[in-house]
This record gives sequence, C-alpha cells and structure tokens, in this order.
Amino acid sequence: MPTATSREPEPGLPRVLETHAEWRSGDVVNPESWTVTLSENEREELHEALQRAQARGVDLIDIRREDFPLPDLSKKLQALERELIDGRGFALLRGLKRERYSQTEMELLYWGIGMHLGEPWPQNRHGHVLGDVTDQGKSATDPTSRGNEIGRVRFPYHSDGSDLVGLMCLQTARSGGTSTIANAVAIHNDLVREAPELAAALYLPQPFDFRGEEPAGGRPWYEIPVFSDFGDRLFTRYIPPYIQSSQRHAEAPRIQPDAGAAMELVDAMCADPSYNVFMDLEAGDMQFVNNYHVLHARTAYEDDRAAGRVRHLKRLWLETRVLEERPAFFANNPASHWATRRSASQIQTA
Repeated sequence: MPTATSREPEPGLPRVLETHAEWRSGDVVNPESWTVTLSENEREELHEALQRAQARGVDLIDIRREDFPLPDLSKKLQALERELIDGRGFALLRGLKRERYSQTEMELLYWGIGMHLGEPWPQNRHGHVLGDVTDQGKSATDPTSRGNEIGRVRFPYHSDGSDLVGLMCLQTARSGGTSTIANAVAIHNDLVREAPELAAALYLPQPFDFRGEEPAGGRPWYEIPVFSDFGDRLFTRYIPPYIQSSQRHAEAPRIQPDAGAAMELVDAMCADPSYNVFMDLEAGDMQFVNNYHVLHARTAYEDDRAAGRVRHLKRLWLETRVLEERPAFFANNPASHWATRRSASQIQTA
C-alpha cells in the first residue's frame, strides 16, 4: 500500500494537491470534529421556516433560499459549505427530530437546508433534483441500474455527479447499511508519491456508462478523467461499476492495462481503514460530502418491510457557491438532457 513520502514529481507526471485536505482516519477519529449538532433555537428556526414555506402552497422544488430564511443557522451552514470545499470535505448534521415531522415535512426541511448550501443539480433523466436512495428492486448486475435504486448489497466507493452530495436519513434498515467514506485527496496524493505512472493513467479520460440515460440519439457512454488538476485543486470522478459496464458497448474505448491496475490500487486503498470514516446515520441525520475530495460507500444491509424498517434516504446534488471554477466536464449544465425537466422523486416506504 502506498505510504506518504516527500518525493518530487517527475516532469509530466501528476503532482500532490491540496495537502490541507489530506486527512487520515486518525485525524478524524473523534466524531465531534465532523458532527454539527443543531441547537434548540436552530431547530425552532427550521420549524418556523418550514411553516413559512408551507404557507406559500407551492411545490417543494420552487422553494428558494430566500423562501426558507434561517437568520442564525445560515451562518453555521455557510461555514459548513466552506469546510466541505476547502477543508475536511464531509460533515454530519444532527439534531433534527424525525418523530416530529411527516416524510413530506422532512423533505421540505432538508430541501430548505440544502438551498443554503448550494443550487440543486439534476440527478437522472427524470430531472430529479430531490432523489430517493432505497431498495427499488433493481439488481446490481442490471447495467441500467443506478446506485440509489439498488438495495441490500454493499455498494463500492464512488463519487456522484455534482460538487456536493447530501443524504438525509428518513429510516434505518433492520441491520447494516453503515455509511463509509474515504479521502480521495490522500489516496490521490499517496498514489502520486509512490506510483506516479499509475496516477498519470487516471488523468487520462476513462469511459463511463450512461446506464441507459444518455441523450436521445447520443452515444451510450462518455469519457472523463478519474483525476483532474485544475486551479490547484483536485477534482475526482470515480464510479467503478460505471467504468466497468462501459465495456459492454463495443464502440466505447477499452480500459487500458495501466488504468486498470491503477483502479485496482485505488480500490485497495479505499478499503484500507486508514483512509476511512464509518458512520451510522440515524433518522433525521444529514450527511454532506464533497464529491471531488471524498468517495462514499455503504455496507450491505437487511430491511424488514413488515416491521417498517426499510432503509430510506433522500438525496441532494448541489452546486456550491464557494467553488467558483471547475473543469468544463464538471459543470452543472442547465441545457443538459437531464435538466430539461425538474421534479422530486416521491417514494414512500413507511
């Protein structure tokens, strides 16, 4: 496994980036360091904002930041947004009382908080700007399935297609389903230090499967590097199942041996606990992650539908206001085929 050294990169090879965000598990072992707990006053501020938003009588997706005022909590959320982009890259927001609210009210509360952290980003061809992460009967072996639709099985470390991803827990499973994250900055930098030629392979465009959600008449795969160096920042896009399933398309570029070896090493590093944080989300918890700096995964789990114990999370993809520039292929494109319609997924599991 690569270990940190001070070796200087050779000309033309990738360089170490953003060492300020390069934590190891021992640096974040105390959950209090990454947990933001709502005070009673902040919970009441949220409740008042909820009532104000409900009084407008409009669809959830039409609620903007100014429609959901949080005079005091907004300052804490601004600091959180900055920490996600320029610091640790992940946080847990805790303290919202799930039992106080219906699912519809929880969704509106979550949406309102999200609007203070960024602008919503469509997550699929349905234009869902608020998504559901729960068992939707899709198999991991189905090449058109997406991660939020697959239940029960362990899901590998990956990033999503936005600046930030947020997950709010509505209901936990009967057992399992632990959320796990890995520091992509540390993994990238250690790979550059110890295997720069392999790191360089992941700076070349890699094929990703559209999973059946490509534009009408468009090719069913796209290309994007796993790692990008832009404006002295690291940008990561890594979804191993999508890269592997791109190979079902005969016209898609083949995964080259050095890129395959590099991804095997990245996967092994993701599985190394020294790069990891584990957290069990409770009902009402909200996890926010910087997709460029942190990869996320989950352990296998078991639901109990008869008892109402069905793992169910709501998902936001957000464009942060803190990050002013990105590579073109990481931009939120309002003209994309996913953005032509906006809607909220409305799965009920309880």
